[in-house]
Amino acid sequence: MDILIKAVRLPEGPVRDIFIENGRIDEISPECNRPADRTIDGKDKVALPSFINGHTHAAMTLLRGYADDMPLKQWLEEKIWVLESKLTGEDVYWGTKLACLEMIKNGVTVFNDMYWFWEDSARAVCDMGIRGILSGVFIDMFDPKKAREQIDSNVELFGTAQRYRPNVVFALGPHAVYSVSKESLQWIGAFSREHELPVHMHLAESKDETSFTRKNYGLSPVEFLEEQGLLSDRFAGAHACWITEHDAEILARTGASLVTSPVSNLKLSVGSLFPYRLVQDYGIPYCFGTDGSSSNNSLDMMETMKFASLLAKFSTGDPTFLPARETFERATRGGARIFSLGDWEIKVGSRADVILLDLTGPQFVPNFDIYSDIVYTARGCSVDTVICMGRIVMENRRVEGEEEIKRRALQAARGLSSR
Repeated sequence: MDILIKAVRLPEGPVRDIFIENGRIDEISPECNRPADRTIDGKDKVALPSFINGHTHAAMTLLRGYADDMPLKQWLEEKIWVLESKLTGEDVYWGTKLACLEMIKNGVTVFNDMYWFWEDSARAVCDMGIRGILSGVFIDMFDPKKAREQIDSNVELFGTAQRYRPNVVFALGPHAVYSVSKESLQWIGAFSREHELPVHMHLAESKDETSFTRKNYGLSPVEFLEEQGLLSDRFAGAHACWITEHDAEILARTGASLVTSPVSNLKLSVGSLFPYRLVQDYGIPYCFGTDGSSSNNSLDMMETMKFASLLAKFSTGDPTFLPARETFERATRGGARIFSLGDWEIKVGSRADVILLDLTGPQFVPNFDIYSDIVYTARGCSVDTVICMGRIVMENRRVEGEEEIKRRALQAARGLSSR
């Protein structure tokens, strides 16, 4: 589909026409008169690259508000894992569609996910027309039989995943050092190297996690994962609130990346903040994630950007740290670099993952600086139009089939909680 966006503002200020052809931006000019399958009026809107959600558990939309205001360990073991044991593939399909709907409404076209029922998640992503880097939850709880089952399942999914491209990329998803055995982690590292697969894992999220590896292995979580051969430029560690300077040196040396989920970390009170200064000093790539809807409880990346920037300033005592434009870049181009998505800019030749923000709202007046408005003032509801891979998935804030998605997801959530 060819798309022509007329008279839209670019982030740096000029008003231009944007022509999208075969999923890429083919022309940006003061006036484009080429015929297009669809023409979008860009008046009073700004065109931006879409947001990338670096850490999610998408189908946990079904658990939103179910187990709030609890400590992390109790929350997981007494509430979340108990309810998740009752999930069906159909539940996950509708929960993931609901998450995709919410992310589209908030300008997200790519998310990095870890959840059960991989194929049902993949079907949902494809049906919604956006993109997911999807890993299953690899948990063996140190049981050799369970480990073998998980390995066999991941090998099978790796073969199956090809049918869901280009919307879905298969990744390996070991849950955490306290839920996956050393032998399984070694297998994951080797399989990732052999097939150049991304690895998505919770890392140093809590003090309990660091205590676990110190007690059992005499190492920090980062040191332990390096010993198992897991850390590389394919590795994205979520949270990393409890890393040391030595850990940072290891992460930088191995090329590993991090994803901070500030809202979830605050809500679960994990006891430490993401070490922004340390991560910057060592040049470790990082981006932002929302985490799942049961620990956030929103999938709004604009809210996440604001929290990240404010926490960075507060924790460093430096109001100039992580300024608005850099924050925006980490939510877009920064995530694209981490997940190997190529250029992520509004320029000729770039992939056409484009969002249009409506600038007519009061939050954009007087609009001295578009990046400041996006990070500190706006919310996801400012997003008017979303284009993913050259396909319009939302226009005038309407997504095809959204009422059915909400209805079916509600049915799934209520059914799950009553089992």
